[in-house]
Amino acid sequence: MDRELYGREAVLDDGGLVARLCGLTRHGGSRVAYEHGDDPPVTVFTGGRGTGKTALLKEVRNRYRGYTPLALLDCAHVEPPADHGPGWTPLTGALSELAVQFSPKVLGARPVRFPRLSLGLVAVAAIGWSREDDERARRDLQRLGPLLATVDATRGAAAHWVGKVLAKLAATFAETAAPLAGLLAEATVETVMEEVFGRLQRSVEGWYGNYRNAGGRGKAGLQQLANDFEQGGRRRSEAEAFLVGALTEDLFHAYTGLRRGTRVGRPLLLLDNAHEPLGRQLVEPVLRARAAEGRRDRLVVLAASRVRDHEALRQATRTRLPETAHRAPCPRGTSVGSGILAVELTPLSPAQTRSAFDRYDPAGRIPAALAPAVHRLTGGRPLGVALLGRAAGEAPAHLKPGLTPGRLLDLTVELREDSPPVPVAPALLAELLPVPRPGPYAVLAAAHDEESARVLAHARLASESLDGDVALRVRDRLRAEDWAASAPGSRHFVADPLLRALLLHRLRFEDGDHPRYAAWHAVHETLRRHYGPGPGPYRLHHDLALGRTEDAVTHLRTTFPEPDVLGWLGRLRFVASAPYPRERNAAGPDPRRALARPSAGGCGRAAGPG
Repeated sequence: MDRELYGREAVLDDGGLVARLCGLTRHGGSRVAYEHGDDPPVTVFTGGRGTGKTALLKEVRNRYRGYTPLALLDCAHVEPPADHGPGWTPLTGALSELAVQFSPKVLGARPVRFPRLSLGLVAVAAIGWSREDDERARRDLQRLGPLLATVDATRGAAAHWVGKVLAKLAATFAETAAPLAGLLAEATVETVMEEVFGRLQRSVEGWYGNYRNAGGRGKAGLQQLANDFEQGGRRRSEAEAFLVGALTEDLFHAYTGLRRGTRVGRPLLLLDNAHEPLGRQLVEPVLRARAAEGRRDRLVVLAASRVRDHEALRQATRTRLPETAHRAPCPRGTSVGSGILAVELTPLSPAQTRSAFDRYDPAGRIPAALAPAVHRLTGGRPLGVALLGRAAGEAPAHLKPGLTPGRLLDLTVELREDSPPVPVAPALLAELLPVPRPGPYAVLAAAHDEESARVLAHARLASESLDGDVALRVRDRLRAEDWAASAPGSRHFVADPLLRALLLHRLRFEDGDHPRYAAWHAVHETLRRHYGPGPGPYRLHHDLALGRTEDAVTHLRTTFPEPDVLGWLGRLRFVASAPYPRERNAAGPDPRRALARPSAGGCGRAAGPG
């Protein structure tokens, strides 16, 4: 069943970007003309946490699985197997996993086989074996069983060939005093080819004749590949890049040969968190082969990057999601990076946010103003809209008429049918800022710039900063997570309204210190003293956060007649945006609203969701 992905039609529609790249409408409905001919760009969807990158890739997988070969990999979470040998790296593990995902039969075509990749991974697996530990060789070979089964399902997954490989290795050990990675690789590969590959032996082995120093001799290439992998450093990187080429070569051969023309659509490689080093290791060899060798591998790569300005995207063609609905030009230059199309995922519009809330509340029981308020708070960030919309839909009926964005943060929401409901605010914060200890971030969310953040850090986080300035470390982590800190004009150290609201919610309620809320009061008192004693906007902002309204009302009333109207309105907006120090689960509007309206001539604004 298709998921509701508001605002992503440009990618997912039958004439959208994915259809034009892979040549198929969703669910294999019909053919679509290839926009880029036989040279599709690597498409990278960019956006911070919660912008829908992962959901988009998963929906592409759901719609095209079974109709064209595809694989989805999270480059940030490739788990190493227990007690693996030195032939396993995140890249070799990822390649094996990708091949297994690509291999199942799809509509109207035979399964894809991966003999070239299998041989290469068998060769590098051998580098850690010794005559004293044949059990490691057995484990490594059995781990490669699912990959070898793509070559011959009846023999590759069986265990009998493992014993034959070990017997040949024992003979190899006996004939040499100092076994080298290349000799072990040759002995292993010979036996595997005899047992599994059958008639594929010659063409597959011959492909490795193109490797460095192989001189057209396949076995020599495999030996050199294993030696380079064992050497590490630049040589290992070269070997790993060649293994990526083995994956794409196997995919390419599935689309050529005697059965040419039987496959409809191109294979889809979906890479989440491609800004991680593994993502670059997988994508760069593909781009280099296309740019330097004119390679036409027919592989469609769709990747997601949380880092918009990643150095690998410097030469990319940049566009925004809506602009790709009908065309997505990607002119090629001489640089490798010019083969990348970087597509920025745009926020949801107010209308799309309204539609999401209508979906969760079809009876229309929540306040009409709630969806626009949530849109302002989230900035249209899809994860925030979806989670808060779901919370509104699941709220008890007696609470729905009085819901506000802040009240939504107090609720629970059912994320999975097999798990109990979870609190909205912590669940959303964990998704948007996955750090081991969010406490320091919550304290510094009350600051306005680096100076006030340092003041808070020295006063409230001394134990966190024994060897450095915790405020700077928090700033750097926020930037690394692509959250703006101290953005120009924001007047807040944590510039994003949603992230700041979640952190301030944690600051007030996480320690369960009702009714004292000591952490909240201490933080805002610290900043109030820092900005005092005059009635400036920052001090008054923290007055309101502490529940003190008199000075703010007096100042705004007495300065109202001044000629600088825009300046006065700006101060009003900033002061009144102070987080409201409400009680958890307290219903009803911010009571400061009644005070603000008569003092400001009807111009008062509701406070933030605190």
